[in-house]
Amino acid sequence: MPQGWGGGGLVGERFAFKILGPLMVVSGDREVVIGGARQRTTLALLLLNSGRIVPVDTLVDEVWNGSPPATARTQIAIVIAALRKTFKAQGAGSDMIVTTHPGYLLDAEGHDVDAAEFAVLVARAEQAVRERRPRDAEACYRRALDLWRGSALAGVSGMLVEEEAARLGERRLNAYDDATALRLALGRHYELLPELGGVVQDNPLRERTRYHQMLAQYRAGRRAEAMESYRRAREQFIEELGLEPGPDLQELHDLILRDDPSLAPAGGPLSAAVGEIAVAGGEAVVPFELPPDIPGFTGREGELAALDMLMARSPAASQTPTVGLVTGVAGVGKSGLVLRWAHRAADDYPDGRLFADLRGYDERHEPASVADVLGRFLRSLGVPGQQIPEALEERVALYRSLLAERRVLIVLDNARTHAQIAPLLPGSGASCAVVTSRDQLEQLVTWPPQARIHLGVLPPGEAVDLVARIAGEERIAAARPDAARLVELCDRLPLALRIAAARLASKPHWPLRHMVTRLSDERRRLDELSQGASRVRAGFELSYRYLSPDAARLYRRLGLTAVPDFTSWVAAALLDVDVIDAELLLEDLVDTQFLEAVGTDATGRLRYRFQNLLRLYAGERAREEEPRQDWQDALRRVFRTALAIAREAHRRESGGEFGIVHSTTRPHPVDTDLLEELLTDPLAWFEAERLCLVGMIEQAAAMGMADLAWDLTGCTSVLFETRSYVENWHDCALHALHAARATDDRLGQAVMLHHLGAAALMRRHMDEAKTRSQEALELYGVMDEPLGRALVLRNLAVVHRLQGDPDAAADRLRAALPVFREAGDLSSQSSVLQNMAQLELDRGNHEASLGHAREAVRVAESMRSGSSRSLAQCLYRLGSAQLLSGRAREAEESYLRVEELSRAKADTHGLAHALYGLGQARAALGALESAESAYVQGRELARRLGNPVVEGSIRLKLGVLLRDLGRHEEARTELTGASELFTLRGATHWQEEATRELDGFPPSPTRQENPSQNPSGNLPPDTC
Repeated sequence: MPQGWGGGGLVGERFAFKILGPLMVVSGDREVVIGGARQRTTLALLLLNSGRIVPVDTLVDEVWNGSPPATARTQIAIVIAALRKTFKAQGAGSDMIVTTHPGYLLDAEGHDVDAAEFAVLVARAEQAVRERRPRDAEACYRRALDLWRGSALAGVSGMLVEEEAARLGERRLNAYDDATALRLALGRHYELLPELGGVVQDNPLRERTRYHQMLAQYRAGRRAEAMESYRRAREQFIEELGLEPGPDLQELHDLILRDDPSLAPAGGPLSAAVGEIAVAGGEAVVPFELPPDIPGFTGREGELAALDMLMARSPAASQTPTVGLVTGVAGVGKSGLVLRWAHRAADDYPDGRLFADLRGYDERHEPASVADVLGRFLRSLGVPGQQIPEALEERVALYRSLLAERRVLIVLDNARTHAQIAPLLPGSGASCAVVTSRDQLEQLVTWPPQARIHLGVLPPGEAVDLVARIAGEERIAAARPDAARLVELCDRLPLALRIAAARLASKPHWPLRHMVTRLSDERRRLDELSQGASRVRAGFELSYRYLSPDAARLYRRLGLTAVPDFTSWVAAALLDVDVIDAELLLEDLVDTQFLEAVGTDATGRLRYRFQNLLRLYAGERAREEEPRQDWQDALRRVFRTALAIAREAHRRESGGEFGIVHSTTRPHPVDTDLLEELLTDPLAWFEAERLCLVGMIEQAAAMGMADLAWDLTGCTSVLFETRSYVENWHDCALHALHAARATDDRLGQAVMLHHLGAAALMRRHMDEAKTRSQEALELYGVMDEPLGRALVLRNLAVVHRLQGDPDAAADRLRAALPVFREAGDLSSQSSVLQNMAQLELDRGNHEASLGHAREAVRVAESMRSGSSRSLAQCLYRLGSAQLLSGRAREAEESYLRVEELSRAKADTHGLAHALYGLGQARAALGALESAESAYVQGRELARRLGNPVVEGSIRLKLGVLLRDLGRHEEARTELTGASELFTLRGATHWQEEATRELDGFPPSPTRQENPSQNPSGNLPPDTC
């Protein structure tokens, strides 16, 4: 390969830029990921103008298609900076992208560009032709054309890019035609036929390619096909261009009609071999090499239907090879699926069914030799042993020539690389190949595209059916719940299911639950499924041994994490590497079926997960192959990385370091660019990582890392509270509390008791909230932590207010406010002020309430934009004060702002309150239908949240509204429901108010209320 295109010295890592296909950059043996459409378009333009300046204006026009935003030039600078960073991270010695007025220049000196290499090789081939060195020319053409991986710059947009890509495509076709003419002169017509069919199909109006196809067909003894090719070409030319074929094509047609001697091919051993086979007497050999069908095969109808599309193509129209690919993890049933389909489709391939186990993952044998497989296939197709060529290329040519005349099914099982299967694929015609592999084999192009199948685990119903077919239908039917549990413990993996079912069949005295119990122990599960000839662990081992050392290390350590799924920052932390390197390793694990990609999350990051058995195997390998300290350090690094991101996300979402007490643990450093990318919307990051963070908190607590567990819980509480994940909040705080007690971490105990109290308060478990908060207050009393103590006092004030003790609540708030002011905690200040506003409302001091509420709003509005939830809570208090002060229109405006802020944050708790307030304001304004709609929406939202007090408050107001509208039965239902909800939560004052409203009704003919359960009381205060 030509080295470098500028003649200069090499500095840093050598890069290979590939534009003859999808844009790709390679450094060493690693692909460099170029992220985002803008970066790809910009890099493509720089590569197309390598060594020349590309003006910024040109880049702007291309990236935004002539309609750039005002910030376009700045954004181009950001794109350039990102590309430079990416290259530098991969070892670039200096900036390859140089800033030069009026734009940028890509200096490819010392690096490889495939388009430049293509041009050099084509020029060498042309020179060799002029010097009468045809074989050298052929070799250069082949190397040049092999550089192409598809359409130039496929997937990169931009008018200039697309125009240049089209020009490169034309140069490729010209080179192909020149190479084809040379190969025809060398007598290679047999091996040319399959590929010419595909090129003609893609370029039907290219006369020179048509000419070569007809000449190759004639020289291969297919005179009728050559005439048919001319007829189809003429029809297309007339229909699409209104023209007859050109003089060269017409002359070739006439020469073929006359069997002109000038068209005769050069002789050779390949021609002789095919000729002798073609005229051999007797019946044709029809091989049937398929192994037996799989007994008990179950389901997979969708995948079988996709494979059926391989048969749907018309043999006469098949110009491109028909190829299917089935991939999946070890034991998922790839071979079984293909064999089931092959037996079902056998009659559609009357000329034979070939089968080869390529042994790509066999621990006992080397992978099958391509030459040996070809030799066996040729003998199966009737070629005498003495006529099988020695050279691999000649075997391939003979094999494809024979398949071109027949309709044969070829099954290639257990392929590990594309190189193993490429020579075994048919060139064109009616034959079909189906490949199975644990790897993705990205270079393999399936046709039709639907025949690329990634095989997942069985659906639950089909998994149970498979077990039933082996272990016995009646036995499974008698214990369906146990059967459902059994298949989940086997990951619904067909191999594991068959092993478990076979053990049941061999142990008729075992109850199904006994097998479930044995498999429920994670420490023994792989042992239970790895007995006898079929072993789940052995299947995993064969794939694991082929992983690179870094991929294997990542796989092992991921198996130790207690998270349901994860993204690349977790992988990067486990290995202490850059996120880009981690992403490459994750994709390696996806390609080798050790991980599944489960789509992108709300932050746009790809998420990955394990099948459970593969997770267990990864954990086994980690504990056996790595020192305990190493993998424990890796997990701690993950938790510290999570803490670094969570602290910053909490800070941004809260508008500052407000309302939180941290541990002394130092978070692991996180790249600032990565933080910006992850935390564009901090709450969205928390949402995307919620289950991951919950798992980390529980695992850190179990490992004795109490400081990490309780600090992470505190940071994540902003999500738990905003999105009403109260159970997660309670469980995390409880795990962290136990860990803090086990390590005698008094600060951690106090913080977690505070959070347990807050979670209980949100669920309106008043007694628990009070008890937990008082325990936290006692611990803070013996420590110098005034902020933590003030946070607890604020929560206790809410408890006192809701339990009907406004004086105690006011004392707590007055004690907390100075601490927050001294600490500069604006969020907590605004919270105290809006709670003071509510207290004054409860006392009937509306003007005093308005003053506190307005001050709370002012403080909240002075915070950063991330503090919208605090602002929403303060606006809600202001709206309540305005409503009770007779300012209904102002109240409606305040509640509308609360609704807008809550919807923007997906704050369902806040939204329920906003709708409650809107209903009251609109009722006061006489907009009764609009008020009812708001109440009904709020009621349903509160019901989904499982918040009985909020639901009861809304139903109380809705009942009064419906009564005033004369809809008495509906009103009675709502008021009765409100009373029951208040009773459930011990909200005595509000229950009494609901009872008083019910007392205004005559006795129901169907229900008599029990007065003892409905004492009178006051209007329920808001509960935000």
